[in-house]
Amino acid sequence: MPEQHRAAPGRLDTIVAELTGWTRAEAQRAIAAGAVLVDGSASPRAHRLRGDETLTIDRPADGSLAAAGDPVAIRYRDEHLAVVSKPAGVLTHPTPATREGTLVNRLLAMGIPLAPAGGALRPGIVHRLDVGTSGLMVVASTDDAFLELQAMMRRHAVQRRYLALVRGRVEHDDFRVVAPLGRRAARIVVDHVRGRESSTGFAVRERLATTTLLDAAPHTGRTHQIRVHLQAVGHPIVGDRRYGGGGDEARRLGLERPFLHSWRIELAHPITGAPVVVEEPLPPELREALERARADLRP
Repeated sequence: MPEQHRAAPGRLDTIVAELTGWTRAEAQRAIAAGAVLVDGSASPRAHRLRGDETLTIDRPADGSLAAAGDPVAIRYRDEHLAVVSKPAGVLTHPTPATREGTLVNRLLAMGIPLAPAGGALRPGIVHRLDVGTSGLMVVASTDDAFLELQAMMRRHAVQRRYLALVRGRVEHDDFRVVAPLGRRAARIVVDHVRGRESSTGFAVRERLATTTLLDAAPHTGRTHQIRVHLQAVGHPIVGDRRYGGGGDEARRLGLERPFLHSWRIELAHPITGAPVVVEEPLPPELREALERARADLRP
């Protein structure tokens, strides 16, 4: 049954997030899906509430997650874990406002066991990729693997590498960005007062006419870390409209999402200790964008 609340003054998505415990992004998805009504009518997420309006919020019912959706590529699998290739445009796991269409739903449809220790909405999920990012993720099939993978993530024992095409010609061949990150409304920002320690190493793979292909190695795992660190040094990821990489250059290269791809994962198996090394080539849309960028150098 939908629930009703008396609204406090403020922006609709912010108030809904406060009332439900959802993140702001989850509240925005619920509003866009028509699950939130203001005095019986749909309103945009930025609608300003005066206060005392009636908010009707239709929360999804609790219960098992749908096993549905297109299959994804499995690059490594055993009884304890799997390394999978997430397509761009797919959420990693369900949220209170979005219960279908995620990587978790797809893996369940494929019969991949996912560790219950991850929780009702995040079974097996020990780390995430942004919805617009493609590439490799490790997921746990057993609770023992899940708990050990979590511990490995905390001590930075899982090496993850990304390819990013950024604006401009990067000067240094190798460099590191150390900048604390915090949240400001729906955005992640560098915050030297209240931010959490964050560090990313970068190496130049290829310098092109107006862009540079970088190899990124995050040493911490903050939300949007690579994207914000590159924006902070003046080289936003091409196609990343949220953090300064949109515009004519992205359109010219045919990019409708950030050029960010998880291409390599390396770890010691959480149960056996055996080395697990998996690599994933660029998907077609990023490979084609890179070829367009390379064409700018040709006579």
